[in-house]
Amino acid sequence: MTAKEVVTEYYNSEAFRNVKAMDRLVHNDLVLQWHSSKGYLQLEKNDLLALAAELDKSYCASRVVISHMIAEGDTVSVRYTHYVNAFENPGEEMVLAHFMIIWEVKEDKLYKGFLMSQLG
Repeated sequence: MTAKEVVTEYYNSEAFRNVKAMDRLVHNDLVLQWHSSKGYLQLEKNDLLALAAELDKSYCASRVVISHMIAEGDTVSVRYTHYVNAFENPGEEMVLAHFMIIWEVKEDKLYKGFLMSQLG
């Protein structure tokens, strides 16, 4: 699989909120460096799996709209907006955040991520 195909599968499978899909697509040595409007986080695979489980519990629906995806070798850049529907108001979709991430792929899995986000 190409790096772009791995990243595309990650978002198409909704691995960002599906622990089984994420576990399959994320490298055991994953490191995600995340600069958000709330501060800096460095996450490893188990942290990301816990975040996916929390997203699945917190929202009844979720979708990602990718506006840009650029691939070069084992590196893929993605710009996207993440929309969610809260259980308290399932009929209303809201923007969770806007994201820009650079993924490095190794052994057909997401290996390193460099993420910037801003709340919606």
